Amino acid sequence: MAKTVLIDSGAIVAALRRRDQHHAWARAHFEAESEPFVSCEAVISESFFLLDRAAGGKEALCGLLERSIIAVGFSFADETAETIRLLRRYSDTPMSFADACLVRMAERIHDSIVFTTDSDFRTYRKNGRQVIPLIIPE
Repeated sequence: MAKTVLIDSGAIVAALRRRDQHHAWARAHFEAESEPFVSCEAVISESFFLLDRAAGGKEALCGLLERSIIAVGFSFADETAETIRLLRRYSDTPMSFADACLVRMAERIHDSIVFTTDSDFRTYRKNGRQVIPLIIPE
């Protein structure tokens, strides 16, 4: 059984922006996956913002969403208390709202792995002390 790949904005932006330092790495991992990536609205919003100046980046992201290559699988309304718990726990990191949503998704989806360029995910833990499996550049 394949793991559910939770995708962060850094991986999305790196895959879509040719000038990104992790572009080749992200494209290789992006193209290797056969299942849809799963994310949250906070990551999608952050990605659109970060792709603002990337030629064709926003349109490419629209296409990924329309073709369900990236699916939204999180409702903050259903996870408010637990997401805020994470934000408070990692307030000294500081943890972004998008990161908190992804960590909460990792807690809920037991077979998940987070595809990210953000080294803060090496610090975050799910369910208290469990390391979050990552696809991350060295």
